[in-house]
Amino acid sequence: MFEKLELTRMAQALAAHAGTRMGVIAENVAHADTPGYKARDVADFAAVWAERGAGMRATRPGHLSDPPRQAAARPFVSGGEEAPNGNSVSLEGEMVKMAEARQEHEMALAIYRSTSEVIRASLGRGR
Repeated sequence: MFEKLELTRMAQALAAHAGTRMGVIAENVAHADTPGYKARDVADFAAVWAERGAGMRATRPGHLSDPPRQAAARPFVSGGEEAPNGNSVSLEGEMVKMAEARQEHEMALAIYRSTSEVIRASLGRGR
C-alpha cells in the first residue's frame, strides 16, 4: 500500500540517499590519515531525485514495459584542500556532512510516520 504513494516513494529514496551519504562519509573518516586519499561525497538529494525523472507510472502489472528508474546516488571526488601527504579529508567538514545526512534521514522517517498516521486515521484506527 505505502509503495504506491509518491510521497512514501520519495521518502524511501531520501532515506536511501542519506544512508549512502553516511557510508561515503564513514569511508572518508576511516581514510583520514591515508596518504593520497581524496575525500568523496554524494550529490544532494534534489539533484539525484531530478535525475530520476518523472516518467509515466504503471497503474497495473504489464501496463508499461519500461520500469521506473530508481534514484541512485553515486559518490564523486569532492575535492578540497589537500594536506602535504595528498589527503583531502577534513574531519570538521565530514562532521558537518554527517549532520546534514542525519537530518535527511530523520526527515524521511518523519514523513513515513506522518503518512502512516494519516492512513490509520483515514481507516478509523487512530493510534
